[in-house]
Amino acid sequence: MFDRRTVLAGAAALSASPLSAKALRKPGPLFPKGFIWGAATAPHQVEGNNTASDLWLVENVPGSIYAEPSLDAANSLELWPVDLDLVKALGLNAYRFGIEWARIEPEEGRFSIAMLDHYKRMIEGCRERGIMPIVTFNHFTTPLWFAKRGGWGDAGSADLFARYCERAARHLAAGIGYATTLNEPNLAGKIQELLPGNLREGDKATQEAAARAVGSTRFQAGNALYVADVAATQANMIAAHMKGRAAIKGVRPDLPVGTSLAMLDEQAAGKDTTLRDKARAHFYDEWLNAVRGDDFLGVQNYERHIWGKDGQLPAPAGARLNTMGAEVWPGSLAGTVRYAHAVSGCPIMVTEHGVGTDDDTIREWLIPAALADLKLAMEDGVPVLGYVHWSLVDNFEWGFGYRIHFGLHSLDRTTFERKPKPSAAVLGAIARANSLKA
Repeated sequence: MFDRRTVLAGAAALSASPLSAKALRKPGPLFPKGFIWGAATAPHQVEGNNTASDLWLVENVPGSIYAEPSLDAANSLELWPVDLDLVKALGLNAYRFGIEWARIEPEEGRFSIAMLDHYKRMIEGCRERGIMPIVTFNHFTTPLWFAKRGGWGDAGSADLFARYCERAARHLAAGIGYATTLNEPNLAGKIQELLPGNLREGDKATQEAAARAVGSTRFQAGNALYVADVAATQANMIAAHMKGRAAIKGVRPDLPVGTSLAMLDEQAAGKDTTLRDKARAHFYDEWLNAVRGDDFLGVQNYERHIWGKDGQLPAPAGARLNTMGAEVWPGSLAGTVRYAHAVSGCPIMVTEHGVGTDDDTIREWLIPAALADLKLAMEDGVPVLGYVHWSLVDNFEWGFGYRIHFGLHSLDRTTFERKPKPSAAVLGAIARANSLKA
């Protein structure tokens, strides 16, 4: 239930790096013609008042481990044209956003034409502004009715997801540029292995309270950290991706469909790669093999781990740190992309990358530095379709509430005013020039 990227960052604070971030050679400045430059949001994190979702209940049960409820979020359900104007003003050519399953199918088998029309207007609004819509069909949150019957732990979950994907695609697919089925499914149930005991047990207790509130013995939230049956959940989500992809392509065969995986750059400090290889195999390889043949793979990277023969190594003195105290290292993005492509064989789209910090100078430094290493990977033959930064605006960061800030724009939670940070100009200049020499 906590924000997975920040939970991973907290774990990564125990890790680190004797390796140099300095590239051995300089990349060519120009990116390929048609390279995708974007920013991302997720519906529950920006829309507000998502009352039919599992997470709305979880946030609001007495004793919830969530720092605060999402409430109005960034009010993007109403202010989505403002968000699209921000994307255009930055000079970006793409916007990754999600359609909210709980709004489209608030009751099992009952689909809201009004909400489908709402997301259709968003897609059309993108096109009117020259922005490519990259649409996520499920970004963690699920309908409350789905969670009550066991969520992704339920044997019928994949078929229910495919039905939703087919119905949504019939209404929306014509205008979508790229589609992702699920967001970071590879961590479902497995992230609990990285948590301190109090956080894991707190998450479990919160879900149990939510289950009692709705009279369910099987309640499982889509963004749960604690999962009782990890193997079943993972198997069902792999099936859901495959069936969801088939359902979307059944409506529009030429629409590129993939999924987005959360990946740290797992590195070995020396010749002994045993622990690094175990981490890769456990957290990524099942999914990287499952998505072979997809049109593309979304990679979402924020951190790296450095493995010695006895475990993770501590962060070097003087490293730049994010809000969670983890090292910020630009080379982690390219390292992750290289590995993801090597195993999956898929073209890669960076669907999330960024840093949670109140010091925007770190973000200003990170963006061009990470892109330089990414460009080197591309010059080495890794097919990268585009770069989408997380996030467009400061938003609701799951269990941490509104405390951690990833946005290119700040958010006034009373007036909902968005203001660009200096880092927004850095990314915008690179995107407009399609070059590192912006």
